[in-house]
Amino acid sequence: MNLTEIGTRAKQVSRILAVLGQQEKNAALEAAAEAICANEAEILAANEADVKKAVERGMSPGLVDRLRLTSSRVSDMADGLRSVASLHDPIGEVESMQKRPNGLLIGKKRVPLGVIGIIYEARPNVTADAFALCFKSGNAVVLRGGSDAIHSNTAITEAIRKGLRSCSLPEDAIQLITDTSRDTVRAFMRMKDFLDVLIPRGGAGLIRTVVENSTVPVIETGTGNCHIYVDASADLQMACEIVHNAKTQRIGVCNACESLLVHRSVAGRFLPMLKDCLSEKNVEMRGDEASCSLIPEMVPATEEDWGTEYLDYILSVKQVDSLEEAIAHINRYGTGHSEAIITSDYSNAQRFLDEVDAAAVYVNASTRFTDGAQFGFGAEIGISTQKLHARGPMGLKELTTTKYIIYGSGQIRP
Repeated sequence: MNLTEIGTRAKQVSRILAVLGQQEKNAALEAAAEAICANEAEILAANEADVKKAVERGMSPGLVDRLRLTSSRVSDMADGLRSVASLHDPIGEVESMQKRPNGLLIGKKRVPLGVIGIIYEARPNVTADAFALCFKSGNAVVLRGGSDAIHSNTAITEAIRKGLRSCSLPEDAIQLITDTSRDTVRAFMRMKDFLDVLIPRGGAGLIRTVVENSTVPVIETGTGNCHIYVDASADLQMACEIVHNAKTQRIGVCNACESLLVHRSVAGRFLPMLKDCLSEKNVEMRGDEASCSLIPEMVPATEEDWGTEYLDYILSVKQVDSLEEAIAHINRYGTGHSEAIITSDYSNAQRFLDEVDAAAVYVNASTRFTDGAQFGFGAEIGISTQKLHARGPMGLKELTTTKYIIYGSGQIRP
């Protein structure tokens, strides 16, 4: 099927989805979840083929972890669909209804965006998450995954389409572009006659390519060079546990901690503690000169390290003399994703919250919580690091827009 036919079908289906009732949507999501569970063996077999090929090609452990599916992860995908089914449906909400002096009632009604295109890399779970959120918010979705996960994405998409068919709903609510060539993705980015918005999910290179080349409006989901700043007043044991979680709980994700800043007054006590804590995961620490003098095994950091999203067992470390220096460093090298301070100083916590420029800013908690499910949105379509329309984890509401609705009783403009 060529892109024009895919786009035409998506446009037609989007008009049907826009007026579906909440019960119909929820029943379809439940059916899709059941279909994913029923087709687990086929999904895992397809994924195994993708993982085997990725390992043979030398894909990094962090990216292989993103790609790999297990029985538990397939179950989690199905649970994600059920979770979205249980969420409040924003479509049809009317807000800001006001009566004008001439008697007109003017308000805003929440409506779907229409057709959403998503370009993503080796993350098969995105296939299910994207469908769930787009479908519940009344949007058709066209997916273009990477070649590394093509077998997994195809199997998941087919399972979801089976679920839709079982409910007598249009299976073209989700379509997967199976041609993974660069020419096709370039053409996809120019489907402005069919796509209402395009969302890239992946590394910095993919996101930059989409932002620079798309003629379709883009919601930019950014890379995650996430920082944790350990303040002078921090509970060092708490800090150690939070950094360990944020760095090692799952390395191949955008909300993992990649950079650590430590107030110089506590570095002598904290960094040896942290080294021992991270040694069980063999985390490589790359530090400035002062930090390397405390930990002989530490690798000297370069300027490039301060701005790198490693997606690996690597952590950059730098000592700072003040909160102001920490904030300045984060705002220079951060990607606007998730940043955290570990502190017992209320004033410093508030300044950090106020002055750090990021989609999610934490006090005394791991950056790993920047996630749609953790925020109570169900699954997420991505984490936006831009400032227009959506910022942070994007749930159902972020996949909608509004239109003005006006009630009159015969008014004409004088």
